[in-house]
Amino acid sequence: MANLIRKRDADQPITRAWDPLRADPFQMVRDLMRWDPFRELEGFNGGGFRERAFIPDVELKETADAYLFKADLPGVQEKDLEISVIGNRIQITGKREEEESQDDSRYYAYERSYGTFTRSFTLPEGANADQVTAQLKDGVLQLKVPKHPDVQPRRIEVKSEGAQK
Repeated sequence: MANLIRKRDADQPITRAWDPLRADPFQMVRDLMRWDPFRELEGFNGGGFRERAFIPDVELKETADAYLFKADLPGVQEKDLEISVIGNRIQITGKREEEESQDDSRYYAYERSYGTFTRSFTLPEGANADQVTAQLKDGVLQLKVPKHPDVQPRRIEVKSEGAQK
């Protein structure tokens, strides 16, 4: 059974033992990207700001006819999500609301994050930003940005000179 750890207060720093032989470089980058330099100032503003930043993980891949985005948005409602295209940039904005808690509740772990987020991506040349489609299903947002037909790959037939008459 896992040990239960009580939720830390805002004025207690997070310390983690670092072992260079077991360090995951990808996790280190994710931790760095989620680092909030203003979190250290929580103690100075009366302790009112306790929510952790919510930054959804995004996967982007290119297929022959489109660019596909997938964003993990568990707990985000459609009404709290906005997707906009401005020029060659696509922006995903939303919020994940914290669940109501009762005053007599005691947390032993508090790792889920809440709040507003914005992710922006520059679309490459040839992306048809006028035809973007979006679907939110099972906590995963899927965006499809089709390519213009003139930038899609087409097969060129190769003819040999070996045929004589």
